[in-house]
Amino acid sequence: MQPVVELAGRHVLIVEDEYLIAQEMVGLFRAAGAEVVGPVATVQGALELVEKAERLDGAVIDINLRGEMAYPVADALVKRGVPVVFATGYDVNALPARYDGLPACEKPVDVRRVARALFG
Repeated sequence: MQPVVELAGRHVLIVEDEYLIAQEMVGLFRAAGAEVVGPVATVQGALELVEKAERLDGAVIDINLRGEMAYPVADALVKRGVPVVFATGYDVNALPARYDGLPACEKPVDVRRVARALFG
């Protein structure tokens, strides 16, 4: 995989509840030069990281975290001005209308596509 220059030194939060998917994303983002924040697998844990993190340049969020929708995490990040990409197996047309401007990528995540969506 060619390096993704846009991710070099960027702090990217990964919110994903499936361990293997989370670890794959961590590896891909780190290989592209990103500083990974997380991964975190719950809405509460993600909200705590959003509150505590001094720097977040972008976030990749799985919509459904152990049966709980991750919309409060997206809302907190948007309020903070952090770019968000939803990574999901769901139909992106099913997202609430308030997220119409946010990009969504189907799993499996393509780091280059996510980087373009976040920082493009």
